[in-house]
This record gives sequence, C-alpha cells and structure tokens, in this order.
Amino acid sequence: MALSKAGTAYDLNGPQDAPVVVLIHGLGLTRDSTWKPIIRWLAGRFRVLSYDLPGHGDSALPTGDVSLTALSEQLMTLLDELEIATAALVGFSLGGMINRRVAMDHPDRVSALVVLNSPHERGDEQQALVEARARDSAAEGPGANIDTTLKRWYTPEYMRDNSALVGEVRAVVLANEPKNYAAHRLVLAQGVIELIRPVPPITQPTLVITCAHDSGSTPAMSEAIGAEIAGSEVHIIPGLQHLGLIERPLLFGKRLETFLETTLT
Repeated sequence: MALSKAGTAYDLNGPQDAPVVVLIHGLGLTRDSTWKPIIRWLAGRFRVLSYDLPGHGDSALPTGDVSLTALSEQLMTLLDELEIATAALVGFSLGGMINRRVAMDHPDRVSALVVLNSPHERGDEQQALVEARARDSAAEGPGANIDTTLKRWYTPEYMRDNSALVGEVRAVVLANEPKNYAAHRLVLAQGVIELIRPVPPITQPTLVITCAHDSGSTPAMSEAIGAEIAGSEVHIIPGLQHLGLIERPLLFGKRLETFLETTLT
C-alpha cells in the first residue's frame, strides 16, 4: 500500500509501461474487499491502479464536503501525482458514477469506461424514497439494516455457502465512520441526477454491466446508461445480485479483459 500526499491509499500492480486501468469501489467497501481477484486477473496485461475513497479503508477522511465532483477530483489529484496522463476507469456502483463524472469533466484523461452495477435515473417517486433512506442513515450509521442489505447484495446460495466471506464484507461496511458513510450514501442517492443524459455527452468507448437481480442498479438502468453513450456495450449477467462482482469475479474479469484488450491494445 502507498499513501498519496492528499491521504489517498492506493496500490499499483502490473507492467509499468502497460495501459493504465483504474478500479473504483463502491459505498462502504474498499479497494481490497472489492477488487483483489480482478487485480490478479488484469495485472498481467495492464498497469492496475486501485484506491480507497475518502474515509474508506486506509484513506484519510475528507476535509471538505463530499460530492460527486469532489470524488472525481480525488481521482484526478491522484492521477496527477502519479503522472498518469490517461487511464481506463472501471467503476463499481458509486464508482460507476464517479468515473462517468470524470469522463464528463476531464474527457481527455479517460481512455475508456466500464460501469458496473451502477444506478441511473430512478423516477421521481423512487428517487425521493432513495434520498430519504440516505438521510436516515445519517442517524443510524452503516449498521442500519445491514443484514437486509447483504441479502440484496448476495444470492441466498452464496450467503449459505460462504458465510465467512460475507462476514468479512459485513465487517468492512460496519467499520466505516458514520458521518462519512452517510455523506457518501447521499452522493450515491443524489448524484445520478447530474449524470442523466450527460452534458457534455460521454464519448469514450464504454462497457456497461449489471446483474439480472440487482434491485438498486437494475438492468433497465444499465440499458439507459448505454443508450445515452453512443457505441457502448451493455451486458446483463444472469442469476446474480448487486455483489455479483464478488461472487463471480472471474466472470466479470473475462468480460473486462476482452473489452480492455480490444479498446486499449
């Protein structure tokens, strides 16, 4: 692990002269809990940068307000410090919102996008409900309804057969500082509004993936994201829920590798 001047914890793996791929995790998780198998899969061909969002994992708590723009600028500051001119950005959930914001604000720095299990336009009623739940978490903390959340994230079979691994992710979420977690959850709730029908349009080669039973980042949302990015590819993975990436990492890794090899090499 390394620590940037701004307090962002990160790891770099893979050949130094290879195209750079950045992995951006989601709310309450960390670079390690999300990406370890994917890093092993990709690091033979690419320079892989993974990092922790503010106040997550080993990164310092934010010093200012948390917003989608602030989270995108965290990544830009890290890329500048590491002298990385361009990179493909792979974002999971909240990370798939951050990478879209970066592509809109700094298009010359983004070689490709991969948006994994990330939310999009919800409709007025659902949007209001999601925002209300996010505000409630400010009082209740990351432990609020954690067991219900895990049932939405994992398939019942995986929870039954991998209780220790599910417990590790549960512990990662519960370790979050409550106010910081609540601030990031509000960004996850509200930030999609600024990504709908993006202006300026996103023009980078883009792969959008979600799972058939992801209730918060639905197939319809992924289809909508793809429809708003010309030439994008959309894949719906059957049988899995929100953390399909963790349940079946090699299934995701193969799709990522094929897309990145075609796009970057």
